[in-house]
Order: sequence, then C-alpha cells, then structure tokens
Amino acid sequence: MSTSPTTAQRSKLAIALAAALLMASIGGWTYLQRASAADQPQAKAPPPVSVTLASVQERDLPQYLAGVGTVTANASVVVKTRIDGQLEKVGFQEGEDVKKGQLLAQIDARALQAQLAQAEAQRAKDSATLLNARLDLQRYTTLRSQDAATQQQLDTQKALVAQLEAAVKTDEAQVAYAKVQLSYTSINAPISGRVGARLVDPGNIVHATDANGLVVINQIDPITLVFTLPEEAVAGINRAQRAHQQPLQVSAYARDSQEVLATGKLVLLDNQINTTNGTVQLKARFDNADHKLWPGQYVNARLQMRSHGDALTVPAAAIQRNQQGTYVYAIDQEDKARMQPVKVERIQDGIAVLAAGNAVQAGQRVVIDGQYKLKPGSRIVESKPQPAKASTANAEAKAKGNAK
Repeated sequence: MSTSPTTAQRSKLAIALAAALLMASIGGWTYLQRASAADQPQAKAPPPVSVTLASVQERDLPQYLAGVGTVTANASVVVKTRIDGQLEKVGFQEGEDVKKGQLLAQIDARALQAQLAQAEAQRAKDSATLLNARLDLQRYTTLRSQDAATQQQLDTQKALVAQLEAAVKTDEAQVAYAKVQLSYTSINAPISGRVGARLVDPGNIVHATDANGLVVINQIDPITLVFTLPEEAVAGINRAQRAHQQPLQVSAYARDSQEVLATGKLVLLDNQINTTNGTVQLKARFDNADHKLWPGQYVNARLQMRSHGDALTVPAAAIQRNQQGTYVYAIDQEDKARMQPVKVERIQDGIAVLAAGNAVQAGQRVVIDGQYKLKPGSRIVESKPQPAKASTANAEAKAKGNAK
C-alpha cells in the first residue's frame, strides 16, 4: 500500500514540531535552574581558626638523663659500746650535730680502773724482781771469772733474768690492754654528723653484743643521692665522662615541683647492671649546708650529659601524633596550616628537641594550642593573650591616684 504525499508531509511536520517543543522545554528548564541558583546566596568560605602560635627556636639546650632516687647519708654509723657495763651518762642531745671525737656516752669505769691498777702493781713487782736478778747475774759473772762460782749457777741466773724480763713484758701488755679497755668506757663520736634518737637511757646495762647500739650518727653535709637509670644509658655516661675528664653534674629536684634542691657531682657508676630490672645504680654527692636534702627523701635526679648545641626546639605542646608518627602544624606565609612531619629527639622541661634533618626551620611558626580545630589548608588567625584583670585594676587604681 503506498503512502500519499500529503500524509508524508504531515508526518515530517509533526516530528519537527515535537523536536521544537522538546528544545523549548530544555531551554526553559535550564533557564529556571540558572535563575534559582542566582537567587540563592553564595556559600561563604569557612572563618579562620583562632590558634596560639610559637616560633621554632635554635638554642643550646643541655642534655640530661632523668631518674628517681633516694637521698642517703654520706656516712652512717651505729654507735655501740665495746664493753659491758652500766651507762652512766650521755653527752648529746637528740637531733643535734656532733663533731668527730665529741663525748657521746660514759660507762661505769670503776672495775676497769681497778684492773688497770692491779696490772700496774704486778708490773712494778716483776720489775723489782727483775732488777734484783740482774744484780745477782752481775755478781755471779764476777764470781765465775774468779772461779768462785760454777758455770751452772751462772747459767741458772741468766735464765732467771730472761724469765723475769718476759714476765715484765707480759705485765706491760696487761697494762696496755687494761688502758684500752678503760678507754672504751668513754664513747666518742667516730664521725661528724647529726645524731638521731637516743636508743638507751642512762642507768641501763649495755653490752657489746647489743644489736641496736646507743645512737645512730648520719653525715648529712655532704650528703649523697642514689638513683637508677636504664641500662641503655651506661654507654652514653661512659662517653660523657671520658669527654668531660671530670665528674658529671647531677641536679636534685623536688618530686612535686621543678625546684632545684641541690647541685652536685656524680661519684659512682656501679660496676654492674641489675639483671632483674635492667637498671644501673648511680650515686651523686652534694653539699648540704642548708639541709634541703634529707636521708630517706625521694627526689628527681637529672644527670647532665653534654650541651646539645645548635638544636631546633619547639614547645612540647606543638608536637602531635598520628599513625604515621609525630608532626606539627606549620603556618605558611598565607596564614594557612599544614601538617609537617618532624622527628623528636627528646622532650625536657616542656621543650621538644628536634632531631637533625627535619624540614622545619628556625623562626617558622607552629601551632601550640587549638590544633584540634585544624585540618590541612585551614586559614588561621593568631589569638592574642588577654591582659589580666588584676593588672587592669592596678592600672586603673594607679591612674586614679595620679589624677588626685
């Protein structure tokens, strides 16, 4: 069946009309979308983040090793009696400082004085007998030369003189022993230091075998500090000692603050490592005239190793950590933040010492407060510290005073 020319023309006209209507609809929809977008307010850029900044500084920061230690007396002596007897008196007040050689206690000496007198009397008796024997020996020698005495008599007299000489030497030893025993009745301080509580009161019978003794003397000026460090520090300490050619400096800090109580010298690096806990024991000695250190006190010890020299440092608050390691938020010239990876060698006194090879430079700004609000590319504004109210009030009071 054939299609008439009129019908074909009508079909073409319908198709053209439909295409025109479609194009008009698309154009209208595009115009409406553009008009709607133009009517909506444009999205605003996020406001800058307020943060606190600090600069990377290059400084000479001493390196030290930190540990916890116990203050101990430089010397400690338990004063005991060497003889048995009744304690007559004590020559010290509890808690006072005593000098070496000072009388601390007196024991009843009458029995020992009698023993000394007896030994001296026996020595005098034997000395007199020896003198007479020597005179007889001289006589026998003369008589023997005159053939008026036998050789046996002369030999017997020589033996008697030798026997009496030995007896006199024994007597002298007994006298010396009695004097030593008598000297033990006066108990003197073996060292200078501070005495503790009196452990025995006068009137009691004391014995040389008593475990507690009479009193304990602790030498607290100078005083020592015993502390420990990890075994890994031994090699570095030995290197530092060889480099300095003098004792390393040790500072003692209060446990609850950063107050320096005393500064002294390292006197001992123990000759073995404790295999139980993997630490090594060290000892430092301090002058303690002000008695800021006391035996049994727990303190923080800092062993200064060397000066770091030309180290880049930032406040420890600037250091952040993620799964990749440590980093800081560095601020560029456009006041935008970026994450800058850094390697920290150590942190001491609130200062982070950066290892060599980091990309940061001296003078570069880093964020020390407000990092939790930042992300890479954030624009920042530095927050200024607000003046204290007290300072403002003082300034106003001063201004009023000047006005009057």
